[in-house]
Amino acid sequence: MLDLLLSTLLDLLTVRHLSFLMLGVGLGLVVGVLPGLGGIAGLSLLLPFLYGMEPTSALAMLIGLVAIIPTSDTFTSVLMGIPGSSSSQATVLDGFPLARQGEAARALSAAFFASLIGGLFGALILTGFVLIARPIILSFGAAELFMLTLFGLSMVGVLSGANLAKGIAAASLGLAFGLVGAAPATGEYRMDFDSLYLSDGLPLVIVALGIFALPEIFDLLRGGDAIAQRATLGRGWLRGVADTWRNKWLALRCSGLGAIIGAIPGLGGSVVDWIAYGHAVQTTKDRSRFGHGEIRGVIAPESANNAKEGGALLPTLLFGIPGSGAMAIFLAGMILLGLQPGPAMADRHLDVTYTIVWSLALANVIGTALCIVLAPGIARLTTLRYALIAPFMIMVVCFAAFQATRSYYDLLALVAVGMLGLFMRRFGWSRPAFLIGFVLALLAERYLYQAVQFAGWSFLTRPLVLIILAITLLSVWFGVRRKPGSAVVNTEGGAGEATRADSLWPQALFTLLVLAAFGFAIAEGLKNSFLAMLMPVTVGVVGGVAALLVLGFQLAGPRRSGTTNFDTEARTVDWGPWPFVAWFLGFIALTGLVGFFAALVLFFLAFLTVVARTPWWLTLLLTASACSFILVLASSLNLVFPGGLLQASYDLPWPFR
Repeated sequence: MLDLLLSTLLDLLTVRHLSFLMLGVGLGLVVGVLPGLGGIAGLSLLLPFLYGMEPTSALAMLIGLVAIIPTSDTFTSVLMGIPGSSSSQATVLDGFPLARQGEAARALSAAFFASLIGGLFGALILTGFVLIARPIILSFGAAELFMLTLFGLSMVGVLSGANLAKGIAAASLGLAFGLVGAAPATGEYRMDFDSLYLSDGLPLVIVALGIFALPEIFDLLRGGDAIAQRATLGRGWLRGVADTWRNKWLALRCSGLGAIIGAIPGLGGSVVDWIAYGHAVQTTKDRSRFGHGEIRGVIAPESANNAKEGGALLPTLLFGIPGSGAMAIFLAGMILLGLQPGPAMADRHLDVTYTIVWSLALANVIGTALCIVLAPGIARLTTLRYALIAPFMIMVVCFAAFQATRSYYDLLALVAVGMLGLFMRRFGWSRPAFLIGFVLALLAERYLYQAVQFAGWSFLTRPLVLIILAITLLSVWFGVRRKPGSAVVNTEGGAGEATRADSLWPQALFTLLVLAAFGFAIAEGLKNSFLAMLMPVTVGVVGGVAALLVLGFQLAGPRRSGTTNFDTEARTVDWGPWPFVAWFLGFIALTGLVGFFAALVLFFLAFLTVVARTPWWLTLLLTASACSFILVLASSLNLVFPGGLLQASYDLPWPFR
């Protein structure tokens, strides 16, 4: 055994292996920085190049990419308020406010160091549990997975702030959005408006970008300043490392959570950062800083989402069961290389397994160092006037959203969800609670159906189910517990519109629209069979009751005298976010007419001239830079541009095609 470990370690340190590992890390850095792509897109890009490669070198390249993405996606989450991937959504809540306060360096260094701890911990877990994980993983069936989805939903109590009813309504609204399309139990369609596009449901990347990215873009444009309020990006790097070291036990606990959740097949990594974030809130006495720039809110999710990758490799290697979407692509890569995942990976191919494990650890070290080296230059973007950055962000967000299904309806869905996110942000509805509900909707329904089919309702008496239920109840209790004098958690970061005293009727009107959505979910659910109607009707009833409570509190509350901060600013300074919403809608409409690339050129020229008021030479330079970037990205990743009526009528050359 010792000889095997020594020979594996020597192979790992060869120039050839390190070169391919660095290649994967470099590509993963680029993919992670671009919001909406993530590990699935990056790994898919590498698959065609695996044919004929030596297995260990190819695996080094794949692992390098897998390891770095949960670290590099932190850049956009912290600097731009845009989730870099599905596993970095919670980082936005406190990382972005820190950047706006001039502490981007502190947030990034804390995130990178926490990611390093999580990545190494995940590799350590994988090393120790390769031989003993089989019975543990196999003990999780549909019943246990259903209870884990309930555990994820229990984070709503933590992320709802003072108004638990509003948090439950927001999570229920997310569940309703997640149930759009075919029911997993029967295949019956619900809430799809007879649309082929909605038959498969809304893509997660569109919901994440619409709920979080677009409202922040509009708000920053409205402010007219840079992202960072103070240009102190040169300081704080060592302070971020010290913050992580001071909270090392939080990082280790969240790394353990990430490794455990990542090892459970089918649950995926989209909720692990929220569970880690909720744990950080629950274990902190003073919760007033969460959502406004609390460094623990960065450390917890970043350590968890990196450890998740090590955990996800366990079922992938030992059983051929991918623990996430990225692991499914990794599994395909192993098969292309002639490696058959299964119990043999812990026996005859143990050397390959440990090569993968230690490559993961080494890639985390290399990737973290690379991110730290590049971060100062990238972080300086926050000191630029945001009107210069916004068109680039809109370009990337729209392009990433379109890659979900490569349909123009992706952009229309982005507009609709973006408007919902804008109103939720304005009226103080918890967007994290909404996103948790959306992510877990179909998972909860699928696992509940399978559990009932296999064991009936007696599945609730299984020992592991009872243990998870007890943990969930404890989580809820800690989430709603308020000590005397303790502040309320506000997870709506950014400009803090949720905390402003908005006028009564706009809030009540929005709540009535939410109530109408729950009524629609109930009506649509009742059209189907029992198995297909159970979740929509339950969600509609629970969400409707919560929304009615919210409406009652709003109508019973005292009327605000005078005008609000939001409305006063809108009349005396600007028109709020709506002019910039109009610019965005104009870009989407223009794309529908002349296609994405032509619309992009026209949008950049007009926006930079009218809104940013740049000189003509800078306008041309920035427009040319944006076009060059998007052309290189589309060509290298084999991606396509949205087409319009012009493309439908004429056969145009690329990139106008």
